[in-house]
Amino acid sequence: MTALSALWLPILLSTVAVFVASSIIHMTPLWHKTDYPRLPNEDRVLDALRPIGVPPGDYMMPRPANSAEMRSPEFKEKLKRGPAVMMTVMPPWSGSMVGNLSQWFVYCLVVNLFAAYLAGAALPHGAAFTQICRFAGTAAFMGYTFALWQMSIWYRRAWSMTLKSTFDGVIYAVVTCAVLGWLWPK
Repeated sequence: MTALSALWLPILLSTVAVFVASSIIHMTPLWHKTDYPRLPNEDRVLDALRPIGVPPGDYMMPRPANSAEMRSPEFKEKLKRGPAVMMTVMPPWSGSMVGNLSQWFVYCLVVNLFAAYLAGAALPHGAAFTQICRFAGTAAFMGYTFALWQMSIWYRRAWSMTLKSTFDGVIYAVVTCAVLGWLWPK
């Protein structure tokens, strides 16, 4: 067993490395450039939504009030007519990503903390690089990817986006296990 306190530097540096890797992936026109296509008639849709004053949140349309309404012929007709919409409304935005990036950094830190914890609980000082990657890489991969899949299963997020993000998770897991393996206590 390797104490978590002996892994603070590898945890922190692997977090920074994943943060940098994710920045490169998302700031360059690699595989995510087509994730969110522009909505046809975007200005008309935004102009129609503004006067309604929809508060920030997640919405589904059509949305039945209860299970009885969901079985009603009127609601079934709404579903047939379409469109069905899952929508996240965000507050007006300044364009600053400081809050998002700060939260992403903390998330990476938490994932890498758990990856190091699991590897440390299973492995002693001086463990082989492959063993470290087996535990830390698997845990990091799970932390960076598995929660995304349910968005495609239940909320019909495009599988292409989920698979691209899963590929990102593979990269983040490799970066995590590479740094942890490099700096693992001898």
